[in-house]
Parts: sequence; structure tokens; C-alpha cells
Amino acid sequence: MDPRLKAFERLLNIMDELRAGCPWDRKQTLESLRYLTIEETYELSDAILEKDMAEIKKELGDLMLHLVFYSKIASEQQAFNITDVLNGICDKLIHRHPHIYGDVTANDAETVKNNWEKIKLTEKGAKGQERKTVLGGVPGSLPAMVKAYRIQEKARGVGFDWDNAHQVWDKVQEELAELQVEKLNGSPDKIEDEFGDLLFALINYARFIDINPEDALERTNKKFIRRFNYIEQRVNETDRSMHDMSLKELDALWNEAKAKE
Repeated sequence: MDPRLKAFERLLNIMDELRAGCPWDRKQTLESLRYLTIEETYELSDAILEKDMAEIKKELGDLMLHLVFYSKIASEQQAFNITDVLNGICDKLIHRHPHIYGDVTANDAETVKNNWEKIKLTEKGAKGQERKTVLGGVPGSLPAMVKAYRIQEKARGVGFDWDNAHQVWDKVQEELAELQVEKLNGSPDKIEDEFGDLLFALINYARFIDINPEDALERTNKKFIRRFNYIEQRVNETDRSMHDMSLKELDALWNEAKAKE
């Protein structure tokens, strides 16, 4: 037997045994697993950003367990089973890759992505209804930055997009100027609106220069934490408090932390 199939069968058998014999596993529902799956997804994201292959492998295993767990629960409810899930994704991949399994030509990734979005609009949803809007497939619960990025990608898939990065940068400058005007004269709501417009434009610009804004911000978060922890450590070595130090002193330690990277 193919070792991949053998390993997957082993996981399915273990899942059956745990669901039958373990009090904790028997207690779980689709709803109780949901927040755990979200946590595992973020842990995988952290491992990817850290380029920690051993941790990536571990977190992929955790997510794989969750996928099998959801399917097991659904099979008990006679809704669907793991076979349905796997056949469903196989059918979807074949349908959305007509350049591989059909007679459509797509010689670059951008064409493939655009075809993908167009095909999605022709497909019926889980309730048998055709998708009526381009943005209808963007989950409402996505974090705002990820959601903005996906919205922009989907709009691009149907041709609603800027031509080049220069145009998008001009939009960033325009939104920044509008924010500055509202900061002087506007209401808190209007200032918030303009700040949101600026963030949306910056995310758009990131997309045009092939930067994932979520990853970029998270790397900066990690960098700030690393440098701030260094400052804290150095201050503690002097038996002083950060509150007692001047910004100039703290900035010198910040630059010291930067130099050590």
C-alpha cells in the first residue's frame, strides 16, 4: 500500500477509536472544535513565518486531525463523511483547472487565478444556488486586513483593478492627504473613515508589489517584540525602570537592539 494512504488510514482508525472510547473526544462537537481550529491555524501561520519546518509539520498534523474530526462528527450525523469531503475537493480542483483537465489555455499564474474566480461565479453553493456576487465568497469573519486583501483579489479576478503600482501609490497619497484634512477639521467618525480608506489603499499597494500585508505586519510585530524585550532586559541590568529613562536613552537601546540583528 502507498505509505501516504497507510498513514491516512491509520489516522482515520485512531479517530474512530478515540471517538468511541475517549470521554473528551466523545464530548466534542463541530462548534466546540471551531475555536480550537482557529487557534491551530494561527499556530501554523506563526511556524510558517518563523520558517520552522519541524513546527510546520507538527501544526499540519494538528490541522489534519481537526479535518478528520469534523468529518467523523458529520458522518455520525449522516450529513457527510471523509470520502465525501475528499471527493468534493477533487471534483472542485478538476473543475477549476480546465487548463489541466480541459481545453482551456492558461500560461501564467495570473490567468489561472482570474479563471478560478470566473468559474466560482458559475458554480452552485452548498444549497444549490448560484453565487450571485463576486465578493459573496469572502467570509465575513475574516480578520479585517485579510478580508481587504481577499476583496481586492476577487475584484481583480473580474477586471476591476488598477493598471499599475504607480496609480495605487498615488491613491495612497490621496487618502493620506484626506486623512490629514479630516484630522484637522473632521468628526471622529470621518477621521476613522479616512483612516480605513488609507489602510485599504496601503493593502492594495502591498498587493501590487507582491507583499502580503498580513505577513509583513506580523513580521514587524515580532521584530518590535524582539527589540522591546532587548530594551527591557538591558534596563533591568541597570536596576532602573523604563519610566525613569529618557526617550533618548531608550532610543539608544533600540538602536543597539537593531545592530545586534
